[in-house]
Amino acid sequence: MRSPLVAVLLCCYLLVSQANRVYIHPFNLFASENVSCETLQTQTAKPLETLPVAPLDIDVLTPDSRNLSKLDPQRQNITERTVVLAALLNSLGLRMYQAVSSKQQSTNTLLSPVNTFGSLVTFFLGASKKTASSFQLLLGLESDKDQEDCVYLMDGHKVLKTLQGINSWVDDGPKDEITSQVWAFTRQDAQLSKDFIQGMKDFSDTSFIRGVDFSKPQEAEQLVNSFVEKTSEGRVKGIFKDLNSRSDLLFVSSFNFQGNWSTAFQPEKTSLQEFHVDETTTVMASLMTHTGQYHYLNDERCTVVKLCLSKRSYMLLVLPHEGASLHDIESKLRTDIMSDWHQSFEEGLLELSLPKFSMSSATYLRDLLTNLNPDVEAKLLGSQAEFSQLSNSKPFTIDKVVNKVLFEMSDEGAELQDKVQEAGVPLKLSINRPFFFCVIEGNSNAILMLGKITNPTL
Repeated sequence: MRSPLVAVLLCCYLLVSQANRVYIHPFNLFASENVSCETLQTQTAKPLETLPVAPLDIDVLTPDSRNLSKLDPQRQNITERTVVLAALLNSLGLRMYQAVSSKQQSTNTLLSPVNTFGSLVTFFLGASKKTASSFQLLLGLESDKDQEDCVYLMDGHKVLKTLQGINSWVDDGPKDEITSQVWAFTRQDAQLSKDFIQGMKDFSDTSFIRGVDFSKPQEAEQLVNSFVEKTSEGRVKGIFKDLNSRSDLLFVSSFNFQGNWSTAFQPEKTSLQEFHVDETTTVMASLMTHTGQYHYLNDERCTVVKLCLSKRSYMLLVLPHEGASLHDIESKLRTDIMSDWHQSFEEGLLELSLPKFSMSSATYLRDLLTNLNPDVEAKLLGSQAEFSQLSNSKPFTIDKVVNKVLFEMSDEGAELQDKVQEAGVPLKLSINRPFFFCVIEGNSNAILMLGKITNPTL
């Protein structure tokens, strides 16, 4: 169900737009400023402001310093900017998830649209105008005023701060927590632009920017991986492989979601049960059971159940009917279909059995973009990409970009089930075959996680 506040907000926007016949292009919500082509062209003459990068010292694990005066002490309010950005990242996130999942039909899959979107915006800050324009096009934030000799650029910091505002709503809840970290390792003689460095801070809770001697790739690989493991408290291990001596920049982001069920599953009803991986493979998995009131729906292809996490986030479980294809359901997922689910939910008594699962993934962004569209990868990170605003070293390339996502659910701190006997006979629903899930921030309806479980024992 939509948050009442969001529903009221959207209704107000619709009424205003209908009354005044005014449409605000998404770009205009994140535009740097209202400037002319002439002003934009004169801005290109400004020298790039760069800062030196501290050399990597495995014994110095302190995050990069932050200007506390630039941090907004207030939680972000629901705004048109937030609602529009959530819709854009949801749409792109579903497309990217489908590109990944189609290549991993028989394996567990996990992707964070918020994390991936933020990585792309961070690199936008270091891109030349031509490459930056390609980033905006993919993100859905291109200007409708662009001309061949004049490209209007968005304010990437506004986008990143809006993303962090969405994350902060989850952290503001009593139970769930999001932790975001980012690392950049550049060759030791390079300086990075102030804009890119600030973007990394806008994108994350903590950031680490270090210079590395890549002339001995194996030693550099061991050093970098050890540093990431130590500064992530062991959550991110062995993230980089096959480094080369010509590397300019390595980048890794970590998005960790730790959640709790709103109502605890009954420990005495947790038991080993069969989970049907496919038509011929069955494994024994630990399934939790809870009987209570749920919002759910049944259509011709699947059952969808809404599970509340904190007051500010929830999960949707999508279980294909027996004989239906999970891949077929995933491939047709769109934001309007998910919106229709919300409108079609009914509340009823369910005895729900669900596998215990926590999972992680490491997605190489260049591979993800290639799966999405090889031409997009070439323009954003590949052979046609230019990052003239990233470093004082020219040319400067982005060698490896990894998005690490961790998803953990715990019963600790969850409210115990109300012992009052529920009236009626519950409908039994066992999630005992491959299923799709997504974790959503309830105020903006931004998708934090998209994933599928084909085998909960892996």
